[in-house]
Amino acid sequence: MPMLAGRVDFVIGVDTHKQSHTAAAVDALGGVHHVTSISTDIAGYRSLLSWARAVAPGRRVWAVEGTGSFGAGLTVHLLEAEEWVCEIDRPERPARKAGAKSDEIDALRAAREALARTHLAQPRRRGEREAIRVLKVTRRQAVRVQSQAVSQLKALLVNAPDELRSRLRGLSSAELISHCARLHLQCSRGPEWRATLIALRATARRAQMAEAEVDQLERELAELVGTHTELIAEMGVGTVVAAQLLASWSHPGRFRSEAAFASLAGAAPIPASSGQVTRHRLNRAGDRDLNCMLRTVVLTRLRHDPRTQAYRARRRAEGKSDREIERCLKRYIARHMFRVMEGRGA
Repeated sequence: MPMLAGRVDFVIGVDTHKQSHTAAAVDALGGVHHVTSISTDIAGYRSLLSWARAVAPGRRVWAVEGTGSFGAGLTVHLLEAEEWVCEIDRPERPARKAGAKSDEIDALRAAREALARTHLAQPRRRGEREAIRVLKVTRRQAVRVQSQAVSQLKALLVNAPDELRSRLRGLSSAELISHCARLHLQCSRGPEWRATLIALRATARRAQMAEAEVDQLERELAELVGTHTELIAEMGVGTVVAAQLLASWSHPGRFRSEAAFASLAGAAPIPASSGQVTRHRLNRAGDRDLNCMLRTVVLTRLRHDPRTQAYRARRRAEGKSDREIERCLKRYIARHMFRVMEGRGA
């Protein structure tokens, strides 16, 4: 049975964009009542709420696309006004005759999608969770810049003058960066030598700056996630892993069950049985960053946790492949971490 059946009188679907939002109010049967558009500023949010109170009085729910991106400002405003808001992914769009597409159509589709669903997702919270998210995203970009700088530095050495290449050959990555960052220009050696030195020094200093940013951002993350002592105490859960878990989970009660959290993480098994074979396969959907962090925990425990090692040996004896074992472990880790974050223990 749809979750909203008998619980609301109106559903307001919102199609969000950078400069404008379009909202459509439908009744409990999906009939269209009103459609409007607003600008994405505080005045627009206030006018939309006033419009909703006028055209959709009584019990209502907002079905907002992109509550964590273009719809974030509207979502915060509605929650502060104690409105019921649910998060709608981009609705499934059937083949459109003659390519029919508009903001009004998308807003209506969001509202009717909410009416048909058996479960509705709560928007992620702002505050500490959003602070963790922005630091985590920025750190990941800094790590990427550092990695690219190191790769570029080594690539520059391939075609560097022989004398310079022989001086730098055999150095580790850290030693190479440190040495190249201190290079001095020698104009008397010719334009190729000078240009190569400039490129090596600039690239090495970029790598150093990115590394310093990574360290600073990780310290800030550690301060934020350090209050979640039960989570940090888990084997394989460091600052970065804890940050991703908390950013995806958001707050207590957002997920209806640990199975829903596992589904978000792409750790829920997918049946792949046929004939006399009964098995499940890996889930390629969901939050892939969260799935990657679960895999990090699994690999750490496979190296250092005797219980996990014993589990792998037992499952191998049963004929399970290593990929299937990893899938099972990620499902267990997702269940366990969810209970820890919800405060329910193991």
